Amino acid sequence: MKIYLAPLEGITNYVYRKALFECFDGFDKYFIPFIRAKQNLNLSGREKKDLLPENNEGMYAVPQILTKNAEDFIQTAETLQEYGYNEVNLNLGCPSKTVVTKGRGAGFLDRPDELDKFLDEIFRKCDMKISIKTRLGMDDPEEFEDLLTIYNKYPLEELIVHARVQKDYYKNTPRLETFGEAVERAKSPVCYNGDIVTAEDCTRLQDMFPTLDCIMTGRGTLKNPALAREIRGGAPASKEEIRRFHDMMYNEYCEDLSGDRNILFRMKELWSYLAPMFTNNKKYAKKIKKAEKCVVYENAVRELFGCEQLIGEVENADMEKNTGSL
Repeated sequence: MKIYLAPLEGITNYVYRKALFECFDGFDKYFIPFIRAKQNLNLSGREKKDLLPENNEGMYAVPQILTKNAEDFIQTAETLQEYGYNEVNLNLGCPSKTVVTKGRGAGFLDRPDELDKFLDEIFRKCDMKISIKTRLGMDDPEEFEDLLTIYNKYPLEELIVHARVQKDYYKNTPRLETFGEAVERAKSPVCYNGDIVTAEDCTRLQDMFPTLDCIMTGRGTLKNPALAREIRGGAPASKEEIRRFHDMMYNEYCEDLSGDRNILFRMKELWSYLAPMFTNNKKYAKKIKKAEKCVVYENAVRELFGCEQLIGEVENADMEKNTGSL
């Protein structure tokens, strides 16, 4: 089973990816959050840091491009090639209204004829591997039948399918029946994306689709950085690993960003996912959220790691205790 890290804008940047790779790894590919392609592309400082080879050392990283303009896609791909990348991913899955209203991301799915022409041009003119991350459609999963017919016309490196339509956003249950059409009909390799938050979720998916050999996880990994390792049969995260993971990110942000507010914005976002791993987590999540100075934040985190345990470790200890008493 191949496992990919999903690109989540503003979260899975190079700081997060480096810490995840160093502390947990387990991913075959790390997808870089989208770059907005535009004429005469000038990468921002943030985008350059995200793309620099030294910030992605040791991992197979794939940049993602967001655009509806074929020429902009090609120019951006050429720039990425100069950074040493040989594969790019086209974002046809972002459900954000600000993106969709401009006909980009999942919004492009509502214009199948334009999309077909776009794909024809980029596959003719771009000499890089191109994969696609898509939703099933804008409003109705039945749209996917025609979309898949279009995708099958081109030599995709792989087709990554988030099994929801745009209007679902991240709610509702993934539409696995429609995803099954991709497994059966797609001419390119298929990767599943959507609500893989435990190793058991992956097992159930494999039971449903025995030929499926690739998944992508995003929010599941934010909630449990050891998820990929667990899917492969490895150990759950330990508190010491989570502490090292946190410290690597925090120290990097302290060096990279100026001002407590900017640093804490990033770390609070991380804790919105990590905090539920701990016992008595609401108390410390509140302290972390209220912190306005790094020193206050550091004290709250130090107290959390010093006083609380990972819920998973407590449950495992209880199971071992009960087993031993039988």
